[in-house]
Amino acid sequence: MSERLVYVELKSGQSNSGPAWISIATTSKTGATIYSNGKAFRSLKGSGFIANYFDIETG
Repeated sequence: MSERLVYVELKSGQSNSGPAWISIATTSKTGATIYSNGKAFRSLKGSGFIANYFDIETG
């Protein structure tokens, strides 16, 4: 696992004005999942319109 600085912004239901934060995230071995603030985010593999990752727990 490696660490990287990430910018996380809540997009769902917020009309582009949701809360945001910057944190250090660890990545899975493949880089498809990142872990930040006790949450796991899975990559949309380029299929997202306004997002790159989604929260695994809430979808």
